[in-house]
Amino acid sequence: MTRFASLYFLVGLCFLVISCNRTPKPIDPASAQAVKVQLDILQDSVAARWSEMMDSDNAKLHDTRQLLRELTTQPGTNRQQLAQLQYANDRLAARRYTQLTMAESEKIDAYDAAQDSLLRVVYALLPTAQEPAAPVKALTDQIQTADADLISFRVRYDQAVTRFNNYLQVHAAELEQLGGKYAKLQPLPLFTIQK
Repeated sequence: MTRFASLYFLVGLCFLVISCNRTPKPIDPASAQAVKVQLDILQDSVAARWSEMMDSDNAKLHDTRQLLRELTTQPGTNRQQLAQLQYANDRLAARRYTQLTMAESEKIDAYDAAQDSLLRVVYALLPTAQEPAAPVKALTDQIQTADADLISFRVRYDQAVTRFNNYLQVHAAELEQLGGKYAKLQPLPLFTIQK
């Protein structure tokens, strides 16, 4: 390697090192900015868990509606009863609790009881003498799977909310310093009844 080639190589290497060394300045973990970033992550986690749970429940309501439609094609079904069940199913989403209204555990209990009693009546209409038609069986299986998954969705949601609520408590001073929406944040209710 010639002397000039070595010099060019060293200069090029210096430029490469300088250009690669543009890492962002780290955030001080004790700063209000770090608290804001962490809190945003925790809020996103709570929102994702809630959305996952609501999507599952919406799918269960949809599958119940489809199952009722399938049952109307079965011989000997009471169409008036199926229409009433369809109406009751369609009203369930409006009766469902929200992240804030679930602070009143009666709202959760009322929704769960309404959905459970509706499904008990629907299941009682399923043919017992012979194997149900493939769409009826598939929809029934999907509804029962969503029912079985409900507890795990609620547990994961409670875990995310607990982390969020604990963080609010520990970093109350920094949140007050951030002001705006961060100063107004309140703990979220849990599915688990607090003593």
